[in-house]
Amino acid sequence: MNNGDGEIASRLEKFTNELFPICRSITGQGVRETLRRIGAEVPLRTLSYTSGTPVFDWEVPPEWTINDAFLEDPNGQRVADLRTNNLHVLNYSVGVDKKLSLEELKPHLHTLPEQPELIPYRTAYYQRNWGFCLPHAVYQRLSSGTYHAYIDAEVKPGVLEIGECFLPGETEDEVLFYAHTCHPSLANDNLSGIAVSTWLAKWLCNKEKRRFSYRFLWGPGTIGSLTWLAHHQHSVANIKHGLVLVLLGRPGTFHYKQTPFADAPIDRIAARCLRKRGDEHEIRPFDPYGYEERQLCSPGFRLNVGRLSRVPHDEYPEYHTSGDNLDLIDGRTMAEALVLCQQIVDEFETRECFINIEPFGEPKLGKRGLYNSIGGRAPAERVEIMLWILNLCDGNHDLMDIAERSGYTLETIRELATELTERSLLKPI
Repeated sequence: MNNGDGEIASRLEKFTNELFPICRSITGQGVRETLRRIGAEVPLRTLSYTSGTPVFDWEVPPEWTINDAFLEDPNGQRVADLRTNNLHVLNYSVGVDKKLSLEELKPHLHTLPEQPELIPYRTAYYQRNWGFCLPHAVYQRLSSGTYHAYIDAEVKPGVLEIGECFLPGETEDEVLFYAHTCHPSLANDNLSGIAVSTWLAKWLCNKEKRRFSYRFLWGPGTIGSLTWLAHHQHSVANIKHGLVLVLLGRPGTFHYKQTPFADAPIDRIAARCLRKRGDEHEIRPFDPYGYEERQLCSPGFRLNVGRLSRVPHDEYPEYHTSGDNLDLIDGRTMAEALVLCQQIVDEFETRECFINIEPFGEPKLGKRGLYNSIGGRAPAERVEIMLWILNLCDGNHDLMDIAERSGYTLETIRELATELTERSLLKPI
């Protein structure tokens, strides 16, 4: 890593350090503060949607506000405290101020028996409940007596907010990047994606020329992307490619999750860039479980959006626990992910793409004088290459795709694509 990358790594670490203490959720002050800090780095507008607004089969939820929370044992010792770790409170807890016995309290306590030293991350977004999360080792030491459960919080009508940074290019065709903002103090599953996407947007802001338009969204998981889609159905057709960025701070092998049909340009370009890195990586097929790709790729939209991560969710032991802290992630790891994203963008910006003007069946090459040999190449081989080009120039494949698929060099493909363009069989797009 050069000095410039080292400086970026330091800035990414500083940014995640600043965001880590904020108590985020799908709505509320934590989201607003997070978006404010993103907005200090890139041009950002905040989209607000009122509680109760219909969103397909869902609706925008009430807003959650939390000020303080603690659980005191019979000796007055705090065994859970929001100010110590905001995972201690069941996210979206309603307010409570009660004295109760251990038996009465137990249904409201959440632990991880298999990881007794860690605090679990638990939520109650769509039901009225309250609770505390604590290490199972602490739970096992709780004694009989009277406990004081105090949560200064309320759930009431408000707004859901999404941050958007739109960078216009030469065309209306868009590349979309999404990072979720709804998790509290979880460094890898939340902050790494926010940091990498923010610095990618900063980098694109400074590009003198952008071929594509770029849209960055920072919003809560599931309900955020659904809400944005519901209110932007008129412009979704402009989104030609996209990536969900998540889990990019913990060292580990890069994983790319394909779009549902596994043959979108983003699928091929992401795989190409990963191969160029020369180290181990994994390409996985689409499945309907995960992050925002499952909303963006749902049957009503089928956007060409893949997902880039390091170790996927549920496959590292710290996932959704207090172990997913700042010690788990590394600025250099995030910087490497940023470089990979920049390479993917550069591939889009420089890709050579043509469309077949005579796509219905095979065009008659002879009447256009295209059977003559070029540079000593056998006519049969030349025709084969042209047929590869004509067959794959569907607006979805670029010349590099055709070279890789056919086994011929990019230079050869480019040479014959130029001639086919001159003979009015192709046109660049």
